[in-house]
Amino acid sequence: MAGRIWFIVVLALASLSVKAQDPITIKADSSGVKVAKVDTLKSNYVNVGKIAARRAILRSAIIPGWGQFGNGLNVYRGVKIAAIYTGATLLTLSYIDNNNKYKEFLAELRDRQANGGKAVIGSPYYDVQTAGLTSAKDTYRRNREVVIFSMIGLYGIQVVEAYVDARLKYFDVGDDLAISIKPSIINSGTLFGYQSYVPAVKVSFKL
Repeated sequence: MAGRIWFIVVLALASLSVKAQDPITIKADSSGVKVAKVDTLKSNYVNVGKIAARRAILRSAIIPGWGQFGNGLNVYRGVKIAAIYTGATLLTLSYIDNNNKYKEFLAELRDRQANGGKAVIGSPYYDVQTAGLTSAKDTYRRNREVVIFSMIGLYGIQVVEAYVDARLKYFDVGDDLAISIKPSIINSGTLFGYQSYVPAVKVSFKL
């Protein structure tokens, strides 16, 4: 009998607890108008850093450097934006140069192949062996591919950097964080009846 009573009491308390956790309840005031009562226990925390980081990723993916600019322009971020576009410019010029050289040597090899494998008279590479032309063509082709992968890497890095910068901008370490560095002595124990001490540096963190 006592067990049944405790079971009924537990069910009643559970139902009251569930009812108390409703986020919104509708009640009528003295005038008869129904008003919504919001549960004050529900958290209204908004992660500003997470929102800013998502916005920075989207901006950087659309226009390189826009994410860094959107995080708040200062000298440090201005230098990063300048570095992004300087690197992109240098990579673009390198790609154009390697691509032109690759096409030039490729055209020379095709002319020789059409000429029965012999050098074409009047060609600037008339005295260069076919093996040398092939090696140069392959070298410039590889360089062109390396530049393409470098461009992709630069694009990805600036997107990640904008995300990290946005998260760190709103990261609060608090005022209680402190570090203390001071000299100390470590007792290494007794050896042959003598106390042995070793100088050391003591580092303490306060969180």
